[in-house]
Amino acid sequence: MLTNEERNLGARWFEEVWNQQRREAIEEMMAPDAVLHEAGRDSVGPAAFHEFYDRLNSAFSNVRITVQDTIIDGDRACLRWEASLKHTGDGLGLPPTQKMIHVTGITIVRIANNKLVEAWQNWDMMGMMEQIHDKGRSATYVSAS
Repeated sequence: MLTNEERNLGARWFEEVWNQQRREAIEEMMAPDAVLHEAGRDSVGPAAFHEFYDRLNSAFSNVRITVQDTIIDGDRACLRWEASLKHTGDGLGLPPTQKMIHVTGITIVRIANNKLVEAWQNWDMMGMMEQIHDKGRSATYVSAS
């Protein structure tokens, strides 16, 4: 069973790491051997997460992530979130477009001893790239017209 502090760890992660850009909060909240599963790849520990964090921050500014829902079950929290960010750098290998990008995602975190020890992340990377390239919504989206 998670403590009240642990129940809020996922939302605190998005607020401090992304919205406040507190890079040092990564080590504060992530276990040294934490595993992040994303897009068929695993990264282990804060140092590996720093690579992702730095790459995204070299491509985007004005990052704002809003947690819409949090569902707790045992030692896990599922967070549904939306993000807005401005494409201002070439960290994705693309020239900056200065466009505001809006994406949604779901993150599931496993928590132990007030640290993130494992996470599964799924977010709309294709939608992000379509917005950057100004392609409109792909027909793969249910709501595409």
